[in-house]
Amino acid sequence: MKTLKANPYYAAGIAAFVIWGFIPFPLKALAAFPSGQILFFRIALSIVFLLIISLLFRRRSIRSTIQQVKQSAARERRLFFTYTFLGGLLLTVNWLSFIYVINHINIQTGSFSYLLCPILTAVLGFLLLKEPLRTNQWLAIGLSALSCILVGTGEITSLLYSLLVGLSYAFYLITQRLLKVYDKIVLLNLQLILAFAFIAPFYSYFTSGTTPALNTHFFLNIAMLSALFTVLPLFLNLYALKELTSGTIGILMYINPLLNFIMAFLYFNEETTLTKVMAYLLIFVSVIIYNINLKGRKKTGAGMVIPPVGTTAVVK
Repeated sequence: MKTLKANPYYAAGIAAFVIWGFIPFPLKALAAFPSGQILFFRIALSIVFLLIISLLFRRRSIRSTIQQVKQSAARERRLFFTYTFLGGLLLTVNWLSFIYVINHINIQTGSFSYLLCPILTAVLGFLLLKEPLRTNQWLAIGLSALSCILVGTGEITSLLYSLLVGLSYAFYLITQRLLKVYDKIVLLNLQLILAFAFIAPFYSYFTSGTTPALNTHFFLNIAMLSALFTVLPLFLNLYALKELTSGTIGILMYINPLLNFIMAFLYFNEETTLTKVMAYLLIFVSVIIYNINLKGRKKTGAGMVIPPVGTTAVVK
């Protein structure tokens, strides 16, 4: 009975990551437009969609979060505003760099970033939050470092962009762990508003060169990014976390970069080198080793996987 009951939650979790796995399609359709312009409109529409949903269905959560902040100690309030601010800033950096990587570097680099991201998050959790790591997880971290060396020897630019995307989101996840007692949708609304405030003053800079005119094609793909690749999988993931452990979600998240890799080679005809193939296989093996022995993880609904323009990360 328990397995049958959990099926809809597994289906929701898998659906969320499958949707995020197809993010290169709308991004590639907008490749002619500047990355900053794409991000500007995507954030704006995402804010609109999330605010409508929050005001219609989550007003109680908004009131509860406001009351929670008001009643907290002065130090807790400062931490809330500091980490919310940092979260908005890190999301902006991550989303902008990811769009640029997909459209101007290659899909493989973007996918590699999010295979690395959980490992990077674990290292930062150990260094900043003193979270313990098992022996197999240290082995996985060592293999991940070796895969980075292999990528770096082939093309240092790809490695640097992978680390920028992966590290910016890993740091974002660390800030969110420190805000785990607050409602995640309310926090995401605030962070998106901050992200819009960060990027809006630079809109004229992003569009200063020769850019295509905004048309129906542009806004349809932007609406798809905002509604289909942000809001829908976000709520599917929240639904999944009602019954699934965040460790299980962490396993399911690898559907996304694997789909990215498949599309890069089979649909977008990207080429690679033997060195990169070895690096990708190595990081994949490290992911398997890292996630061995998940039985000891406690079930929690506090985590949430939030897409950096439709990609994934693990909150343990």
